[in-house]
Amino acid sequence: MARKSLREDILDAGLRVMLRKGYSGSSVRDVVAEAGVPQGSFTNHFRSKEAFSRDVLDRYFVHVGDLVSQALDDRHLTPRERLKKYLDIITGRLNADDFERGCLIGDFSLEAAPLSEMLRSRLSEIFLEWRDRFAECIREAQSTGEIDSTFTPEDLADFLLSSWEGAIMRMKVERSEAALERFKKIVFATVFKECR
Repeated sequence: MARKSLREDILDAGLRVMLRKGYSGSSVRDVVAEAGVPQGSFTNHFRSKEAFSRDVLDRYFVHVGDLVSQALDDRHLTPRERLKKYLDIITGRLNADDFERGCLIGDFSLEAAPLSEMLRSRLSEIFLEWRDRFAECIREAQSTGEIDSTFTPEDLADFLLSSWEGAIMRMKVERSEAALERFKKIVFATVFKECR
């Protein structure tokens, strides 16, 4: 009988560890200890910490994509309301973690991108995929006149994601939702102000 692969357990553990400790602060030893597996199991499945981190990042982005879909695919809401729903979902998730962890995409952008071309390149792809989902919703809002059309949907989506990541960074410092709520209040009163 074949032994069960520990790959998924190691990736799950790696995600938990990296959300707590970041890229640089997480060691292979931390990950295998969290997974409760021997260190050799890590090297059987991953050729390097960098390659492993890319897989962890991809796993996290699948989760983010599910949250994006939960909000942006809700056709009971207007496009503008869907954008706000996403930010509210993320605020709730961060609150549940006592504002101690942030977004792995933002964390890796700060920490890993300068150290790894592989991770920097993957982060760039992720931001484009992420942006495109939001741009689609913004385009719909602009076509109905719900949001002003001065800027392209892609520029507005980039602005939203970049600014939101900055608010999350500030939230981690303050350990409070104040930065997130301030961002939402200002962005929906200015950039995404309802036109109708």
